[in-house]
Amino acid sequence: MVNKNPNGEFSEVDTLLVSSGRDPHSNFGFVNPPVYHGSTVLFPTAEKLIARDQTYLYGRRGTPTSDALEQALTRLHGGFASKVVSSGLGAITTALLSFVEGGDHILVSDSVYRPTRMFCNGMLGKFGVETTYYDPLIGAGIEALVRPNTKLIFTECPGSQTMEMQDIPAIVGVARKHGCLVAMDNTWPTPLFFDAFGHGIDIAVQAGTKYVVGHSDVMIGSVTVTEELWPKLHEGFDLIGQCAGPDDIYLALRGLRTMGVRLERHMKSGIEIAQWLDDRPEVDLVLHPALPSAPGHDIWKRDFTGASGLFSVVLKPVSQANLYAFLNSLELFGMGYSWGGYESLVVPFKPGAYRSATTWTHEGPALRFHIGLESVEDLKRDLEAGFEQMAAAR
Repeated sequence: MVNKNPNGEFSEVDTLLVSSGRDPHSNFGFVNPPVYHGSTVLFPTAEKLIARDQTYLYGRRGTPTSDALEQALTRLHGGFASKVVSSGLGAITTALLSFVEGGDHILVSDSVYRPTRMFCNGMLGKFGVETTYYDPLIGAGIEALVRPNTKLIFTECPGSQTMEMQDIPAIVGVARKHGCLVAMDNTWPTPLFFDAFGHGIDIAVQAGTKYVVGHSDVMIGSVTVTEELWPKLHEGFDLIGQCAGPDDIYLALRGLRTMGVRLERHMKSGIEIAQWLDDRPEVDLVLHPALPSAPGHDIWKRDFTGASGLFSVVLKPVSQANLYAFLNSLELFGMGYSWGGYESLVVPFKPGAYRSATTWTHEGPALRFHIGLESVEDLKRDLEAGFEQMAAAR
């Protein structure tokens, strides 16, 4: 039986995925919201035009299509309101530009998505915002880095590529003590597996490009905030000029309806492949927080309710020729950036070159895997054949 909250609304996640952001009986009974293509919105009278007295003013500022996705994402996150933008990075930059200004200081996890770091160092730095990067394992120790002008702490859990698990409740506790905002890139767990606002996050950012869309064919992002912060986000969204195209929003809405069943499969397959790799002689370390042997598992078990299909491994030292032989022989694992789609992916990475608060000490090559919806047994056979090619390479 589906539960309703005290307001009489459905509260189970699987039901919200299907029902949020749509009202068929307001659209002649059609199941999906209509797609509104448009820039100009007409006003019926001069008085209404001058007063801007109607729901929709201009296509960039919102349409019934964007409202549908924003309402659905807000319900899933448990926040007050959301804005949909053109990409995951667009969501990150919109959030930061909406809440920081020249003279502010921000704290950013050293394991953050690299384009976030590039934006902080480049664009925010030019505007007089100073960024300090912190060890993602710092927990409550982050208090030593807080300054009188620290405006915001930007977290990402688990960390991009290296999968560090942060003690979000401890960081939030410090932030509350000092009057700082806490933002989180919540793309890896999605709101299905991590309750950002329930853990005290003020600003939840998500790259809908990944699991919301789920088919590797759309760039889209979202920012969800508390009621207190909504006016600032709404103003920032308007001033920056962000928006997402109506067809992309439609595809995100379509993907959202099946995100629950897809994520369950990604999680199950990802854990099975990660466990299989953990037993391989070629593998030095598996970085998947859902594995009891992995760093940060205790935090994952305490704060998260599931896992996605993304994780990393560190191989034992091999030559570049051996590594390339492995990668080039794979048939089911494509090599390409992004993740969250139905297909499995792998990319090598070297985080040591762009970390500043932590040191990457592992000697072997690191690989980031995304496990798609293929047969797990076929994926294992593909990886096993790859390891054989790696061993045979000279």
